[in-house]
Amino acid sequence: MMLVALEIIAISINMFYAPHGVAAGGATGIAILVQEVFSVSVGLTTLIVNALMLGLAIWLLDKETTKRILLGSLLLPVFLAITPQIMIVEDRLLAIIVGSIIFAVGVSINFRIDASSGGTTVPPMILKKYLHIKPAIGLFAIDLIVCLFNIPVSGIEAFILAVFSIGLTSIVMNYVETGFDRKKVIYVMSNRTLPQIEADILKETDHGLTIHQVLGGYSGEPKEMLMVIVEHGHFRELVNRIHRIDPVAFVLVTEAAEVHGGNIN
Repeated sequence: MMLVALEIIAISINMFYAPHGVAAGGATGIAILVQEVFSVSVGLTTLIVNALMLGLAIWLLDKETTKRILLGSLLLPVFLAITPQIMIVEDRLLAIIVGSIIFAVGVSINFRIDASSGGTTVPPMILKKYLHIKPAIGLFAIDLIVCLFNIPVSGIEAFILAVFSIGLTSIVMNYVETGFDRKKVIYVMSNRTLPQIEADILKETDHGLTIHQVLGGYSGEPKEMLMVIVEHGHFRELVNRIHRIDPVAFVLVTEAAEVHGGNIN
């Protein structure tokens, strides 16, 4: 799976980003900038950057983290070297949209198997360990700096496309990592009509429910709270049904990224 993920990443770089000279952060982004200016291959520059980052990891991070990023750091440059760099899509915006989606799929597969392609993911780990800066903030800052270099190298349009790519990649990764089959979790409390709401849900709908025994924070009295998991398409209908029975019922709706087992129809 890691080899598949790395090849997917290599395809996104060599067939979508690099041919259009757009560097959307990371070690591969640095490599694209170097290729644009000095005509050095993306694979070679990525290998150099990853080697430097591995050195920092060995020096400043623990052995387990270094082991986790070692294989990906060395293999990604190989995949970049053997994957042909060709322009599949001539339209620059379309190329970055497709490239972002492909790149997000590759990185997400790596995340799901707890692997990494190394590179500029190392500095955020170091910042977290020594300065207690959140990795997401550190990675965003580094990617933004790389993106800014698009302006002198490839122009303002490349910079805008690079920033757009980072945002799109983040959205796609979120869905790939947690799945597309998302559900809504509805929590319901009512001081007067909870048994009626419960009976209505069980009798008039196909939704199952769970009853939680809770304690009122203000009153200190024991209460019941219903939890219902529904498909997105049934969410509004159920909330309206609850409010028809009790217009002032407390209803809390959250997103469930993954649901396994049980009857949620």
